[in-house]
Amino acid sequence: MRKNLFARWRASFFAGLAVTLPALLTIAVIKWLFGTISSFTDTLLFFLPYLLPPSEVYQNGQAGPMLWHWSLLALLFAITLITGVGLLARYYIGKRMIEWIDLTMMSVPFVNKFYGAIKQVNEAFSGNKNSFKTVVMVEFPREGMYSVGFLTSEQHAEVQQKTKENVVAVFIPTTPNPTSGFLLLVPEEKVTKLDMSVADGIKYIVSLGSISPEQLPLHSQ
Repeated sequence: MRKNLFARWRASFFAGLAVTLPALLTIAVIKWLFGTISSFTDTLLFFLPYLLPPSEVYQNGQAGPMLWHWSLLALLFAITLITGVGLLARYYIGKRMIEWIDLTMMSVPFVNKFYGAIKQVNEAFSGNKNSFKTVVMVEFPREGMYSVGFLTSEQHAEVQQKTKENVVAVFIPTTPNPTSGFLLLVPEEKVTKLDMSVADGIKYIVSLGSISPEQLPLHSQ
């Protein structure tokens, strides 16, 4: 009797977990993202403590993280600013300002290394000319195990000269944060190109493999 009761409880528990887990994880991710982003966007309301008492600004009434409604206001303010910058970037004066900022950042020693790397990654994910070309699959981190990555370049004259092989550059992102990862130089014959789009590939990686594109029909050989 106890065994049957425990089996029923276990079945009900796992059924309920399967139903509620996606919603709980979604809420947890949103809360984490909001807290992480607000730690930066809250600085846009730096003037607020000079206008209101600390008890009406901060969560602990003194300093630190702001109350959630101020953080939400700061986030909306940041979205408005970013939208304004994007709108301005479509016109001549905005493009000139962006070029001036790029030139300034790239002329600062040490800072230019980080700025240049971040800019290249951003351009890759935004679909510019230096973006990822194709979703591929390679054996990584060892033979018999496969990782999904992106073909980034097929021209490596010096590497091909040294290795005596036709190698291609493959970026293997980490998950769930695809902006970091590993750059592999892989012989072309060991790279399997996939039919999924780059956007679907990014979704697949960010979602820990839980969101996969619909299977495409196999091509005849």
